[in-house]
Amino acid sequence: MSRLADGQLLSSPAPGGSVPSADDGAGRESGFWASTRLVAQREITTQIRGKSFWITFGVLVLALVAGAVLPGLIGGGDDAPTVAVVGQDAARAVQATDLQARVVDSLDEARELVRSGDVDAAVVGDPGSATGLRVIALNEVPLRVAAALVQTPEVDLLEPGAPSEAARYMATFVFALVFFMFTLSGIGIAQSIVIEKQTRIVEILAATVPVRALLTGKIVAFSLLTFGQVAVLAIVAPIALRAGEQQALLSLIAPGLGWFVPFFVLGYVLLAAMWAAAGALVSRMEDLGSSSSLVMLLVMLPYFGVIFFQRNELVMTILSYVPFSAAVAMPVRMFSDDPQPWEPIVSLGLLAATLVTCILVASRIYTGALLQTGARVRLSRAWAGAETP
Repeated sequence: MSRLADGQLLSSPAPGGSVPSADDGAGRESGFWASTRLVAQREITTQIRGKSFWITFGVLVLALVAGAVLPGLIGGGDDAPTVAVVGQDAARAVQATDLQARVVDSLDEARELVRSGDVDAAVVGDPGSATGLRVIALNEVPLRVAAALVQTPEVDLLEPGAPSEAARYMATFVFALVFFMFTLSGIGIAQSIVIEKQTRIVEILAATVPVRALLTGKIVAFSLLTFGQVAVLAIVAPIALRAGEQQALLSLIAPGLGWFVPFFVLGYVLLAAMWAAAGALVSRMEDLGSSSSLVMLLVMLPYFGVIFFQRNELVMTILSYVPFSAAVAMPVRMFSDDPQPWEPIVSLGLLAATLVTCILVASRIYTGALLQTGARVRLSRAWAGAETP
């Protein structure tokens, strides 16, 4: 019998075969998926028993709560909104508030100031309305302006439905940051593989279960752990935003969330496979940086690419079809640019096809390099060392 790191037993295989044995009372199971499940269970158990997992997750939760609550606690020093004022009735109404008034001669001039962003809104006299006033804004109701007036006026939007620059930036930042943080944490897959090679436990594992089951099990385990953390954060976020009186932030990013979920799932698994291949190529932790530089670049590309080029429609369109950046770029476009209905489907299909191809290539590299120790394994040597499917 061979004993794994967490105390779970695996039976040594008979010559010419590899049959895992699980101690869960469900009886003996054979085959690839039984081995994959066993590896995934072991990996999940090992990760959640480690202090670093809970410390990292705790920091994420605290950062989320702090980001939602602290602005409301330390804020309050913002300048009062600036409004263009048209007409004597509007001037008298604004004079009784803390709004910064800018008197203009015509309604057209006030609208132009709103469109250019020189003022937050315009307050005009309107004898036909119940309050005698009307507020004109660009694309979202100016709550602070409406609340400052004695009676809530009617509000006209010049560009209804179009998200503001602040809303677009916030949605872009949230999507990019979530993808960046959790795909970057996929380096734990590579570190786990390197540790097993350093301690030579990988030789016991490879003699007990199929090598491809080791790869699949690790990807499944880390994916489940990551998606579980994201689910917890998704539950905590509305509570924290409500506590910080920032419910509007959640409503800003909600339009793109439906598409972000499938893109994030496929994008994470794609990069997880690449992290695994990068880990299999080296036998020492200090060499991991050199083998994972390409994966690190592909993790950083979506974050910085979308942040820097969010206003460039052409670049964003291209990024939404590149598999490694589509997980962020396409949901952002769904939030702000309203692409054609077929575009996210095509982008998701390209991402899925790339995922399948990447898993096949990573599996070949992982199989050929896993049992080779010493110096960093060259890609050509790992490819040639793998068994022909």
